[in-house]
Amino acid sequence: MKEKNKIRQTKITLANTQSSPIYKEDRKPRIVKRIIWSGLVSLLLILIIALTLPLTILSVPSLIEYSTLISLFLFLIILLFRYFALLVLAYLYLNEYTFNSTTGFYPFISIIVPVYNEGKVVAESIRSLLRLDYSNFEIIVVNDGSSDDTYDVAKSMVGFQEGRYGKIKVSLINKPNGGKARALNAGISYSKAEIVLCMDGDSQLSEDSLRMAVRHFTDPHIGAVAGNVKVMNRKKFLTDLQALEYVEGLNLARAAQSYAKLVNIIPGPIGLFRKKAIEDIGYYSSDTFAEDADVTLKLLSHGWKIYYEPRAISYTEAPEKLYQLLKQRYRWTRGILQAVRKHRKLLLNPTINFGNTIVLWSMFYEALLWPAMNIFSNLFFIFAALFYGFSELIFFWWAGLALLDMVAALYCVAVEKEELRLVPYAIVYRMFFILTIDICKAMSTIEEFLGFEMSWGKLERVGAPATTVSK
Repeated sequence: MKEKNKIRQTKITLANTQSSPIYKEDRKPRIVKRIIWSGLVSLLLILIIALTLPLTILSVPSLIEYSTLISLFLFLIILLFRYFALLVLAYLYLNEYTFNSTTGFYPFISIIVPVYNEGKVVAESIRSLLRLDYSNFEIIVVNDGSSDDTYDVAKSMVGFQEGRYGKIKVSLINKPNGGKARALNAGISYSKAEIVLCMDGDSQLSEDSLRMAVRHFTDPHIGAVAGNVKVMNRKKFLTDLQALEYVEGLNLARAAQSYAKLVNIIPGPIGLFRKKAIEDIGYYSSDTFAEDADVTLKLLSHGWKIYYEPRAISYTEAPEKLYQLLKQRYRWTRGILQAVRKHRKLLLNPTINFGNTIVLWSMFYEALLWPAMNIFSNLFFIFAALFYGFSELIFFWWAGLALLDMVAALYCVAVEKEELRLVPYAIVYRMFFILTIDICKAMSTIEEFLGFEMSWGKLERVGAPATTVSK
């Protein structure tokens, strides 16, 4: 009986999560049609270019020269506008954030920890939660049908564990495998708290995460608070580049979006939700591979505001090998495109929810248009340099972009009190890292457009200890 009292083996069935499995139906006829139509359109465009080029007054070398200059100018204009818009909005957010109150609101919080084959890291994740600088919370671990020792490790942590301010209740829900969305829904339904924190099984939170994030819920319009995700396993070339990406590429954008309280993705490793808001939108859905993007869009479409809290930090393991990184970004890209497509009616009808329309177009641009522009510009300028003698121009173009990235990286590192050693990575950040990611995004987009089947692609954990970031 004591064992039964300690371990909550709960089978929770939510009608709103019984979504049909993704891409289960036979899509071969649709794929063939899309391939045929794509090929025909491409051939038509090539034919139009071939037929109209002799009619122009420019020679081929002159056309290449003018095209290079115009493309370079347009690309730099768009890039500069994007960078400075983000920097200005992020600065305005930081100025507003500085005067936010930090005391007076300490509601009961349930921390939901969905785990699937996280035996190497789940114990340390739970122990890190017990060290949080907050007294009024519980931990609910949801084992989503793990096939390793995750259940046994989590079971050993069940009960009242010694926390920073006394005993903290740790519960365990054991359920058949159904995916992260259903695991989160099971934990949220079990919770009796006003605020729930959803995280990943491998994540470790900073000590003041709850205290700093929960204060924003004093505003009744706030439905969720997005946390700050940082890379745990650093000191390697690829993971350090991801650490810079999280600071400059992701958190800078969230800070800018937060100024309008329209954060477009609440990160999976740390997101706090008003339970009423989750119930209002029908919980998480399982019909995309980016449940965090989908739940964010649903919250915004229902009129809830979303804020970003930079001091609610979640340390998470980043892929250490290139193929693992590409597999992760493949899933992210296709999942985001699925979420955008799911809410596509808001793309063309801003009268439904103007803020959500802006968010959807920004996601569409970042996932589809910007990678294509970046790849095309790089290929075009390399071609022009090799065959038409623009090598010096290309060098100064790349040098200018590297300088821009270094300035942005220096600003972001200073704002977040991050490691200064990340700044020099900006020299290769755009030329190597971002271009590689954008190529992966482009291939993912093509496969999503053609309707290819995909799997979750879970990252293999190594159980790395949290990194202490230098201040």
